[in-house]
Parts: sequence; structure tokens; C-alpha cells
Amino acid sequence: MTEQLKMDGGKNGGPVECLGMTFPSDDARREHFLKLLAEKLKEPEFRAREGFPKGSDDAILAMSDPPYYTACPNPWLSEFVSQYGRPYDPTEKYAREPMAIDVSEGKTDPIYKAHAYHTKVPHLAIVPSILHYTEPGDIVLDGFSGSGMTGVAAQWCGTAPSAYRHKIEMEWKKAGNSAPKWGARRVVLNDLSPAAAFIGANYNIPFDVNAFAKAGKQLLRQVEHEIGWMYETLHSDGKTKGRIEYTVWSEVFSCPECAGAVNFIDEALAEDKRIRDSFLCPHCGKELTKKKLERRYETQRDPATGTTIDVPRREPSLIFYKVGSTRYEKKPDAADLSLLQRIESLDLPPDVPTTAFPYADMWEAPRMRDKGITHTHHMLTARSNQAMGLLWKHAKASADVRTRSMLLFMVEQAIWTASLLNRYRPTGFSQVNQFMSGVYYVGSQHAECSPWYILDGKLKRLSKTFESFHVKKGQVAVTTGTAAHIPTQDSSIDYIFTDPPFGENLPYAELNFLVEAWHGVITDARLDAIVDRSKENRAAQKSLDDYRGLMAACFKEYYRVLKPGRWMTVVFSNTKASVWNGLQTALQEAGFVVANVSALDKKQGSFKSVTTTVAVKQDLIISAYKPNGGLEQRFEKQAGTDSVWDFVQTHLRQLPVAKQKQAVLEYIVERDPRILFDRMVAWFVRHNAPVPLSSQEFQEGLRSRFAERDGMVFLPEQVAEYDRKRAQAAQAPQMELFVSDERSAIDWLTDFLRKRPSTYQEVHPEFTTQVGAGWKKHEEKPELSALLEDNFLRFDGNGDVPSQIHSYLSTNFKDLRGLEKEDPRLKAKAKDRWYVPDPNKAKDLEQKRERSLLKEFEAYKTANKRQLKESRLEVLRAGFKTAWAAKDYKTIIGIAEKLPDETLQEDEKLLLWYDQALTRTEADA
Repeated sequence: MTEQLKMDGGKNGGPVECLGMTFPSDDARREHFLKLLAEKLKEPEFRAREGFPKGSDDAILAMSDPPYYTACPNPWLSEFVSQYGRPYDPTEKYAREPMAIDVSEGKTDPIYKAHAYHTKVPHLAIVPSILHYTEPGDIVLDGFSGSGMTGVAAQWCGTAPSAYRHKIEMEWKKAGNSAPKWGARRVVLNDLSPAAAFIGANYNIPFDVNAFAKAGKQLLRQVEHEIGWMYETLHSDGKTKGRIEYTVWSEVFSCPECAGAVNFIDEALAEDKRIRDSFLCPHCGKELTKKKLERRYETQRDPATGTTIDVPRREPSLIFYKVGSTRYEKKPDAADLSLLQRIESLDLPPDVPTTAFPYADMWEAPRMRDKGITHTHHMLTARSNQAMGLLWKHAKASADVRTRSMLLFMVEQAIWTASLLNRYRPTGFSQVNQFMSGVYYVGSQHAECSPWYILDGKLKRLSKTFESFHVKKGQVAVTTGTAAHIPTQDSSIDYIFTDPPFGENLPYAELNFLVEAWHGVITDARLDAIVDRSKENRAAQKSLDDYRGLMAACFKEYYRVLKPGRWMTVVFSNTKASVWNGLQTALQEAGFVVANVSALDKKQGSFKSVTTTVAVKQDLIISAYKPNGGLEQRFEKQAGTDSVWDFVQTHLRQLPVAKQKQAVLEYIVERDPRILFDRMVAWFVRHNAPVPLSSQEFQEGLRSRFAERDGMVFLPEQVAEYDRKRAQAAQAPQMELFVSDERSAIDWLTDFLRKRPSTYQEVHPEFTTQVGAGWKKHEEKPELSALLEDNFLRFDGNGDVPSQIHSYLSTNFKDLRGLEKEDPRLKAKAKDRWYVPDPNKAKDLEQKRERSLLKEFEAYKTANKRQLKESRLEVLRAGFKTAWAAKDYKTIIGIAEKLPDETLQEDEKLLLWYDQALTRTEADA
């Protein structure tokens, strides 16, 4: 299996190699491993693995193509990694800077659009990162792989067309980087969802495109032969038969005035195909709006379940059909209504699943049940059930395994469009895929599409797309299960790219349930990493703490399998600071060190470094690394002051020396002394070690050991490169500070007063504009006078003018230039100006301030929840830090339980101390 094949080249005519074994054909390989998988499924301990999907042995085997893909945890994953990967070698030279990717690129690419999924990063956006962090033959992991785009990107690195390669090489050359090393990377894809893993496998495992195209056409012809009569309608001449493309169904309501039946489409749809805001009742003539109407229900007996259900009354309102190549529109006539009654009397096809929705464990219960939907077959009309059942039956009957799998890959994409979720969009170009994404929403207007209207074009597009998409056999291993338990060895993965769930954005397991019911293999939703407070079953609800715990478990597993010194890229998108902080805390608890957080500016198509406290209203790209083994080993021997500088040195080596866009250098946030301190503290806390230095002591140590340029810290060997690029830049980089709490307010004042020592009257209006709408609602707003008094020094007019003030005045005021520090004119101008103290005095101020904070923290210990509705984060941080050093975990947990959720969840530092205190308490119990 070393030769490169087109995706239509997977023929079974010759011997194949797989995991070091040779088989006479691919069919023989598959048969061998399917037999082993069938035996494995009989083992109770195997099925008891966390995250194992719900499904019968037969259903799991039908989806799987072992050892490359299994619809359950892959028993051969470890062997795949051992066979094709390289063992971790601590002497191997490897060095990369963090890299941001453009997540907006490639969403119109045919490969990206070949199969939809709730969220996905385009493969063309992932390719540059894989090229940057890996070499050909390396193994890439995506534990939340979704539709498998990371796998597509890894293989694209070896098969990208020359035009794309030239474009990337020119971009890298312009940025001063050496050319990428082209060549496919092997990839491990994991997802909790069987539906997602199935999509990812079919994207990445070769198949015969010609055979698929031929079988697809035969499938559609066979369905037409058997049920084509269900989609026939008489043309206006009363003789010619037309082919129905779609039928528009409307819910029926009651007029609040006369109680007459109102077909919404019939009355509200205007001639220009737009829905009127108001319309007249056809019975009493009263003006109506949709909000005034009451939905009508009718009682039906469900022969599939034997139950009686109340469903909204629906009527067909419009039929869109073709005679030859010409489209027409008509109102349903008596023959059409008779046809529908005949179809409704038919038995439900055996391949249509009748699975009950687990509403107690779902978000969507009220919306769905109000529409009379309790089981999966209720999601389709009688005719659509007949069509989908037949499509599924014949797709499963294909003799060739890969062709069969790709037919199902195509047919399953019709499920949502064929269902009641597909809304009628009168002004839309097509009625395919008109469902609301990310939610089960059944509208009042439904476009019931024929299978050919849905799939004719899809089949052509898939055939054309995969004809030009090249992959190698044996390049991918797909496993289905939780990312918290990836069945492979420690330190065996070369790079991780991952796009995890983001809090309460989407309930993935619920959204996949409908399609998975058709496959008969369903996600274990208990492990879906989401925030969900709305389920009826309170035991199934997930808080932000639950989400953070699930993500921490997954990141710890990532940390375990990633080689030391290697990188992970995390794509993040959420507008809630609490979710963002939860994700950061999970990363740090796992042991990763964040080296860069970049926000994608979608308007400019560029990236901007951001602080860890920035409002997360943009897509963020997080670059984190697993420290090399040497750092860990040295830390274990002696976790003291020397370990601080060992960590800082190691971390600085992982950071970019300069970021430049055109002629402007960007400020590298991770090189900011304050961020370096935060990273160091997180490192010590994660290792259950006391932090040996205060913030001021840390700043002093940085100044004495490392070089500083433009407010950033560099290793001595990095300075020359930065100075060279700085000399070529048009201006010095500037850091943006977002004032949202007391700490960031102090940081802003420090930067302001360092550049411009000022009186209270001068600084007050500037400060007021900063402390605005972005201030955290649960954080007390300190007085400017108190912040100045506690953190800065004021010149009272006695003695010589301090150097900082002297430098500022002599530079900015012509009449004060050349004056000595004791000159009365200079002293008069300098009087009452606040300035940043020099390091020695700053240390004294910090100690004085910390004593004051800890004194206030003592009052928090006896306060109740109501009294802590508003608090000072600086007090909490100082108290938690001191309690942590004393191993007083009880105090940390006790105070945390009194705080509003937002106070804890929206502060990364408090969250880290609290989580670690819980972990240590549980370990000691």
C-alpha cells in the first residue's frame, strides 16, 4: 500500500499490505479484520469502555472498515501508530514557532462541501499548520475530528496541485520562512459521534469513483422504477404526467374570530412569493397575523409504535413539477390528494428507524413534541419515509463495501432535507437544505422534496469532486469514542489539530441522533462536551464545571499521547468569557503551555495577538505546546527559584521573535512580563508546587536575566534578530490593554504613567474613558485615588525631582529643558505628579499592598453569598494564592462556593486555583 492512488483506484485486484501483513486482496484484508472485530465486540470489557457508542454488533460491523475505521474504539489504533510512526526520540532536533491559521479559507471548496456537518474548519485552512509543525510521514491527531477535515488536510499535503503549492511557497518566502516540506502525513481521527466518524472515514479512505457514480445512477433509477408513481402529477391539460420536484405543505390554523380553518400558505403567500405580514381570514374577512392564529391538531394512530399521537394538521398547498425540462406550479387536485391517501395507507418500510427521541436528555424536547414528534419516523411525511427507506435499503445492498459506504455517505445527506425540518423558502433558488442549521426546528411551511430533486445534483458533484481528490491507502486510522481515552501509546503523536465543542453553542450528540438512528449506532451523549442547563432530566444537565471537566480530561489525554516539545493547535469560537476561561484552565491543568492566542479579524483576513482576558467575540487560534521531558525532569528534582527561570527560558524559546505585517511589527503578547508571570504561576500550580516569587520579584528577575525591547522579554540570543527587524519597521509595536477589572486597570495606569507621569486631575479623564462598559459586573470598581495610592508614588515637591518625571518634563516642555532635578521651576511642574516607582520601592509597595489585600480577604472568609455578590478580584487572587501556598485548600473551596458563578468562571487564575484545590482535596480523601 505504498503507491499513491486516486480515490477511484481502490480496486481489489492485487496483494495489499496492512499493518505489516500481506493479503491477496483488499477484500481479504477487510474480511480478516472484520472477523477479529466481531470477536472483539463479544468481549464485555471492550464494550464497557467509556464513550462506546450504542448499537448492535451487526450495525457497528456494517459501518466499519477495519483496521482503518471502526464505528467503535479502534482496537488497532496503537498498532497503526507503532507501524507507521516514529518512537519519541529526545535527541531529535525539533523547533517551531507558534502559527495562526486562517479559519475562513476554503469554505466554498468542493471537498469542503462534499458532506455537511454542524461545524467544520476547511481543510485548506488546516494545511499550512500541518506543513509548519510536521514533516512528511509524521502522525497528526484530531480527537474532535467531526467530518474529518484534518485528515483531508494531512493527505492534501502530499497531493496538492502545483498551483496551490506555488501559492503557499510564495507566501512563506515573503514571510521569510523556508519552503514547506510537501508530502502526506498520516492521521488519527477520533470523534464521539458515529455519524461524524463515518463521514471522516469516507472522506479519507480510497474508493472507486467510477463504480460509485455508476452505482449511484443505478440506485436512483431503481428507486424511480419502484416508487416513481408516488411523484407523478397530471399537467394542466389533464393528460400529460409530470414529475414532482417538491410539494409544499402548510400547517392549518384556526381563526381567533370565527374558528374557521386557515391554511397559512394559501392565505399568506403573495403573488411575488413573499409571506405577507397580515392577511384576511377566508371565512370572516378579519385581518390576521401569524401570531394571532392557533395551531390545529388532529389525532392519529401510529401503526409503527401502536400509540396515539396529536400532530399539527398539515395540508398540501402547492406542487412544483416538471414536464420534460420545463418547470410548472399547481394547486393539488383530487388525484394528488387521492395519491397521498394511498401512500399513507402503506406499511412503513422496514429500513426506516422508529427510534424514540430521548427527550428527557435533550434540549429540543418542547419544540419537537409540540409538533407531535416522538420517534424518528415522525420526522418525515409518509411519502418521504417510503422514499428514504427504499434509498437506504438499496444503498446497503451494494456488493462492494466501499461503494456501499459511499452510497450511504450520499443518501444520509438527504435525511434532513427529506424531513419536516426542511422549510419552504418561496424566494429560494432551491428547496434542498432549507433546514435551520444547529437546531431541530419544524416550521409551519415544509418543502417535501423528491429523492431525485435532492440527490441527482449531489451525485454528480460528489463524483466530480472525488475524481480529482487524491489520497494514499493506509494513511488514516479512524476511531469512534471519547477523546478522553484515545487507544494509543504515550508520546506517540507528532502534532494535534483540534476544533473542540465550545460550551453551549451546539448539542452535537442530539443533532447527530436523527442520522445515527438510520445507521443504528448512536453517540453516548453523556460524554458530549457541552454546557446544557435545559434538559428535563436534571442528572443529564451539564454545567460549565462539567464542560470544563470533560475538556480537561480530553486535553490530559492529548498531553499524554503528544510527544514532548511538540505542538497543539486549538480553534476556539465562543462569545462567553466564562467558556473561554474554562478552556484555558483545562489546557493548563493538562500540562500544556499556551504560547500564542491569535484572534482572526474576518474583515481584514488577518490575525492579531490578544491577551488572555480579551473579549472573545472573534475566532481564536490557540497555539500550545507540551514542554520537553528535560524541563519536567528538572522541575521534579527541585521546584524552586531556579525552576522559575528554567521555565521562562524554555517558554521564550517557543515564542516567535517577531511578528510583522507589511512594515508594522506586532506586539507579541506572550512576551509581556505580566503574561510570562501568569504562565509561570499556572505551571507551578499545575505541578502542586508553591510559587516561589512574587510578581515584583519576578519582574526584577526578568530585568536582570533577560533582554527587554518595546515592553517584551527576549533571550539574549533572540535580541539581535528582533533588533534587525525592529530597525526595518515603520514604528514600534504597541500593546492594547482592555480594562475590565482592578488588575487590568493597574496595568493600564502603569503603562500610562510610565510614558506620562501625571497629576490626578490629568489622569482622571483618561482613566474614566477606559473604565466603561467592559467592566466586569461582579467586580467592585476601585477609586482612582486608591489605585494610585496603593500602586504608585507621588512627588510631593520635596527633594530632587524623580528621574522618571524629570525625563518626561524635559522632553515634552521646551522651557524646562536642561534644568537640574533640584531646579524650583522643574519641581513646581513636577509637584503632585504620580509615577511608576523604581524596582526597589515597587517591591515595598507590593508587599504593603498584598498585606492590605490579605486583610480584606480575611473578611471574605466570614462573609455570606449576598455580601460577596460584588468582590475585588485582586483580593481573591491574593487570598487564593496565599491559601494555595499554605495548602489550605478548604479555604479556597469555601470562598469559591460563596462567589457568583461569573466571578469564578470568568477569571482564569481563580478557576485554576479552585480546580486544583478540588483535585488535591479529592486526592487526599
